[in-house]
Amino acid sequence: MAQLHKKFTDGEVKRLLERYIAGKIKRVHIEKILGIKRRRLYELVKRYRNNPDNLSIKYRRIKPARSISKDIENNITCELKF
Repeated sequence: MAQLHKKFTDGEVKRLLERYIAGKIKRVHIEKILGIKRRRLYELVKRYRNNPDNLSIKYRRIKPARSISKDIENNITCELKF
């Protein structure tokens, strides 16, 4: 299962949420379309209701994955040079 931000754009998710809130799409149907569970859907609906213009499903990583500290990197390079 691919992640939500890789399968859909922000606009597509907004349109689906608008239709869900308006009662045009049932919860089970939108969960199948998006490939998410009920809890994730309710989180998206809450975020959409709080700020519909700025809803984004983009993934925001706080720090880079799989990184090592500069001290360790320097130690490795010194050992490799040796």
